[in-house]
Order: sequence, then structure tokens, then C-alpha cells
Amino acid sequence: MADPKKKVPMNHVIGFLLSIAMTLLAAWAVIGSNLPVRWVIISILILALLQAGVQLFMFMHITEKGSGGGHVPWNMMFHGFALAAILVAGSLFTMSFGFHHDGGDQGDHNQEQQQEEQMEMDH
Repeated sequence: MADPKKKVPMNHVIGFLLSIAMTLLAAWAVIGSNLPVRWVIISILILALLQAGVQLFMFMHITEKGSGGGHVPWNMMFHGFALAAILVAGSLFTMSFGFHHDGGDQGDHNQEQQQEEQMEMDH
């Protein structure tokens, strides 16, 4: 548990500052750098893994002895990673092979526009 005599949890402050720094670095890599897209993606993935490590060690107290003798809940971590992988894979699948439909507002609009163009050509 936390020491009641300490006023400021330094681990949390350091973890927060590291997280902010990595987020700003990732934003700079996308917005302000002239790196090729491949290197931007690689750098963002590396920063994401580093930030996950900071979150685990600084905020989730993965190495803290007060949580059952340093017991790490590996099963919960595995299920969290599995759920994240499923969400990322599903999102990438949906964005890559998006579902298109032929009907709807856009289809009707295109058909109306083609009819108007045909009428203008006839006159």
C-alpha cells in the first residue's frame, strides 16, 4: 500500500510525465516530422509499447509487493491483451475491407444527378 506519510506519489507523477512526453512525441512524429510513413508507424508502435510498460509499472503496480507478495495477475493481463488484439484486428479488417452498399441516399443521389445530366443533354 501507499506510505501515508508521503504527500506526493512520485511514481504517479513520473509515469504521468513520461506518458505525456511519449504522447507528444508520437503526435510530433505524425504532424511535424518528415519521416516516411513506415518509420512513423514503427515509431508510434514502439512508443505505444513503451507507454503500456509505463502504465503497467507506474500506475498498475505490477511489481508492488503489497498485492499478494508480488503476485502478478497474468490471466487478467492475457485476457486484456487478447481483447485488445481482437479489437485492433476487427477495426483494421473493417477499415481495410469496408462494407459497401449499393442503395441508400448516395446511390439515389447519383442516379438523380445522372438523370438531370441526361435531360440537360437532350435539351
